[in-house]
Amino acid sequence: MSVAVVTGGSRGIGAAIAKRLAKDGYDVVINCASSVEKAENVAKECREFGVKAVAMQWDVSDHAACKQALDKIKEDMGVPYVLVNNAGITKDGLMVRMKEEQFDDVIRINLKGAYNMLQLCGSMMMRAKQGKIINISSVSGIAGNMGQINYCAAKAGLIGMTKTAAKELGTRGITVNAVAPGFIDTDMTAVLGDDIKEGAKKQIALGRFGKPEEIAAAVAFFASDEASFITGQTLVVDGGMI
Repeated sequence: MSVAVVTGGSRGIGAAIAKRLAKDGYDVVINCASSVEKAENVAKECREFGVKAVAMQWDVSDHAACKQALDKIKEDMGVPYVLVNNAGITKDGLMVRMKEEQFDDVIRINLKGAYNMLQLCGSMMMRAKQGKIINISSVSGIAGNMGQINYCAAKAGLIGMTKTAAKELGTRGITVNAVAPGFIDTDMTAVLGDDIKEGAKKQIALGRFGKPEEIAAAVAFFASDEASFITGQTLVVDGGMI
């Protein structure tokens, strides 16, 4: 079986992606930064599909930690043939009031973390001459969003990295694509007030928030052989918001 690595896989969209890939027959590594117990619970659910699944804790923004983790994954389970860069945080605030560390932390984890995994895992895939990389961006990286200049910059950067990596890795048979979710029912949106949620739904053609499983379905498509001639693309999954 092929190995898939999902960063930020302990909850929400990441957990849904891990479970969908397990259902599709992939052995899964669920990365987390701190929520080890939650990641292990996701791994248990993945194992119900008859695949290997492990939870591993490391900081994706730490290049050395990423290398150590990937070396262990290769030794224990084999070369990852699917990488999903999903790990991310938000530290919102209006641009003129945003503290430097708010900006730096989001760029470090959301963008630099994805680069670390993309570079290291991409190198492994190049030697194997196969692989599927899916970066989780956001509609915020396409349309912008007030109070999220750090998050929007990181998510827009992911789209640029996706296009560049697709060109650099394509000759080795590796595809690199991005999924850009809109408003999805997760812990991140659960904290929004009811008035904000209702206002957001009015902007969405389908009149509702998406489900994590609907993002997972898009990722599963890019990871499948059916998407073998698609690379460098960003699929917007937002219910018609933008």
